[in-house]
Formats: sequence, C-alpha cells, structure tokens
Amino acid sequence: MLNSKKTFDNRMSLINLTKKQMDDIHQATLDILEKVGVKVYEKEALGLLDKGGANLSGELVKIPAWMVQQALQTVPSSIAIADRSGNRAMPLESQRGVYYGPGSDTPYTIDLDTGKRRRTVKQDTINSALVCDALENIDFVMALALASDVPETRTDRHHFEAMALNSTKPIVFDAHDRRGLLDIVEMASLIVGGKEKLAANPYIIHYAQPTSPLMHSKTALEKLLTAAREMIPLIYAPAVMCGATAPVTTAGALVVANAECLSGLVIHQLKARGAPFIYGGGTPPMNMITSVCSYGDPQRDLGCASLVQLSDYYDLPSFTTAGCSDAHIFDQQAAMEAGFNLLISGLSGANMVHDLGYIGAGITGSLEYLLLCNEGAGAVRFLTRGMDVNPTTLALDVIEKVGPGGLYLSEKHTMDHFRDQMHFTDLFNRNTYENWLAAGSKSFGESANAMVKEILTWHEVPRLDSQVEKAIRAIAAGEDCRHKLA
Repeated sequence: MLNSKKTFDNRMSLINLTKKQMDDIHQATLDILEKVGVKVYEKEALGLLDKGGANLSGELVKIPAWMVQQALQTVPSSIAIADRSGNRAMPLESQRGVYYGPGSDTPYTIDLDTGKRRRTVKQDTINSALVCDALENIDFVMALALASDVPETRTDRHHFEAMALNSTKPIVFDAHDRRGLLDIVEMASLIVGGKEKLAANPYIIHYAQPTSPLMHSKTALEKLLTAAREMIPLIYAPAVMCGATAPVTTAGALVVANAECLSGLVIHQLKARGAPFIYGGGTPPMNMITSVCSYGDPQRDLGCASLVQLSDYYDLPSFTTAGCSDAHIFDQQAAMEAGFNLLISGLSGANMVHDLGYIGAGITGSLEYLLLCNEGAGAVRFLTRGMDVNPTTLALDVIEKVGPGGLYLSEKHTMDHFRDQMHFTDLFNRNTYENWLAAGSKSFGESANAMVKEILTWHEVPRLDSQVEKAIRAIAAGEDCRHKLA
C-alpha cells in the first residue's frame, strides 16, 4: 500500500468535547487537586512538592493550580522518537500523526499450531517483536507476551532484550522498579552509543502508571523521577475504571484520570524541567454484571477519545488504546471491536495507539489478531488522511476525453494515480467467489495464521554488534559482567 501515511490538510477527524466542556473538566481537575489532593508515597517526590509550593499533610498532597500551570509551561509539546538506528521514526506532537503498536505483558497467547490458549514464554516475546518489525502499520513495539520461563524478577529485562534484538522499531517498555528501569536504560545506551546520545535522540519510551483513584505509589514515582532525570520519554497513563476506581460517569472518570496525570506531570517537571512527558491513558468501565474491566465497551472508546482531546487542550503528545477486545478468541466480536476502536482512535488523532493484538480484556495476545489490527490501522490511515482536491485529481481533461459511456481503465491518468488513490490489502478478501474457492477458500483467520508463520520463517532483523548483543544478554540475565562490553 503506497502513501498510506500521507495526510492532507482536510483530514477526517472526530471532536466529541467542546471547548467549554474541556474548560469545565480542566477546572474540575484543578479543584480536585487543590481541595481533595493526591496520595504520594515516595520521599523524594514529597520533598519536591513541598519545596515547590504544594500543601502537605503526611502523604496527602494538595497541589495549587499555579503549580499545574507551571508544569504545563515547562513540559515540551513535541518529542522526536527515533528507531534503533537513530533515524527519526515518530514525531510525537498534538495532531501530528498516529502511530500504532501492540499491548504488553499478556500472560497468555493463542498458540499458532493448536489454536488454544496457553501460558506465554520468552519465545512468544521474540515472535511478537519479529512480527511487529515486519508489519507496515505497526510503528512501535511492546512486549506482547509475559515470559513465564525466565525469573519473575527479571522479566522486564528479558522482554527488552527480546524486543531490542528482534526489531529496529521504537520500543515502549515497562520496568518492575527503578533498578529494572536503569538496567534497561543501560541496554538502550549500549545500542545507541551512550546515555547522552540516548537522551538527545531517544528510541525508547518508558510506560508507568499511577494507582487509581488519586494515588502515586513509591515504585511508580521512583520510575517517574528516574525517567525525568535520564531524560527518557515517559508515558504516565492512568487506567481508571468507571464505577470502580472512578465515578461511573465518563466526565467524572476523566476528572480523576486527568488529576492523576497532571499531578504526575507536576512531580516530573519539578524533578527535571523540560523532561519529555506523554499524556493519556484510558477510562474503561467495570462491567457491572461480570466485574470485567472492559476493553471492548464503547464507553472506553469515548473516554480514550476524550483524553486525546484533552492532550490537544494541553498541547501534549498523547497515548491511548485500540485494537483490543473482550473476546477470548480471535472471532467476529474481536474483529468488530478492533475495527470500531481503531477507527475511533484514528479519528481522534492520538499520537500513540497501543494494545493492538489484545483479546480477553488484556489477558491474551494473538499474533493473528495483530495482523488484523495491522490491516485495520492501514485502512484507518487511508480513510483519515483526507482527500486532495486539485486540477489533477478533479481530472476534468480525462472526463472530457472519455465522455459519456466511456471507460477509464485504459487511461494513463488511471495508471498514474490508482496506487495512490486506492487502498490495497495483503489479507482482506477482495476476490470473486470463484477465485476465492480456487485459492483454497481460506477464512481470514486461516490466512492470518499462515502469514504469521511465514513472517517468523523469513523475516530477518539486522544484527547488533556482537559485543553489544553479548552485553545486553548479560544485563538481561543479571550476570556480574553486566553494563560492560566484553
């Protein structure tokens, strides 16, 4: 598919909050931060807040509005993210572009051979990185598998090793704690040639979360402060549940999520003014019948789209979710929910969209589903890029030449422009019934399964320097020689 990422000035978009509604949510957030406050469970963060002008009562911190405004003035509005080779890959800026990637740390996967759900192992993390690297519309990598066959305390390092060695695309990673984060920063620094180069041209983004409602854990803040100090881009994404850890109303949930995100931003900027910060998250509902945190409910999509609009309101890069489903297998429900939420995220203009390939409400990963989401992301990109209207596309001379009853198929204009004007797909069926039968009458799932296996057979990722690779593996394994080139 050619030029799928080209965007015209009149791109299609979604606006679901008015300026007044965003003003109201912002003011309500400031009221909550100043009157209700947040719990902060980390000593250095409490010291920064105290010195910065917040009101402390033990671990309860009330943050005045001027501190929020100050943080919003110092945080950068754009972040340039590179790939493993140092090439600029994802310019993150409000309404600049939409980039897609998988979710992370699913404890189960759908086995490619049996079609059954099983526990994930490190090879699944490797496989997902390889598939992400091969797919045109997957722009960044997350560990779409929680390795159960490595020490639990070091899964974060093993996941990063698997992604870094098996994909050249930007990496979004999580870490168990501050030490894990530092180990991963060390691995990334070895790849790019030093911490200074990593900070100046980052190819990694750290993902951390507050604890809803309105709490910041010691572990989360240690990682937030470390990312700020090292100038590593940080996603600090609330994941409130409507009706459980936030009000059942979407507007109320947005206030809680916004308060968590902005209070985290205040601490982040107090630690290092100008450190890169990515706004976003989600407000999924807790299903009141099953108690499941729903990834497929349209209320989740409404909240995600609203948080993207709020990121525009604050002029910050945004992070949200799509390509996910509550279905436990890759079925019609999974496909419908992915198509719907991928379109919503694309129309909202989110910078980073993760969770492609998630089923089972975030418990299970499916590489076949990831392929469907890759196709869906391509279609959304084609749809939302807008339409170019100029003398060439209006084609008046061609219409005059062909005239009534004519045929455009043999015209040079058709040959010159059909690749740019039409959307092409590797997997969706666009064939006649007879040709589909002759080709084996495969379902989409069967075709996706075959393509995943082909990718895992032939796709190759350029190798890193052998000494760098050896050092990265040593850090992941926790060997004494870590952090040193042999």
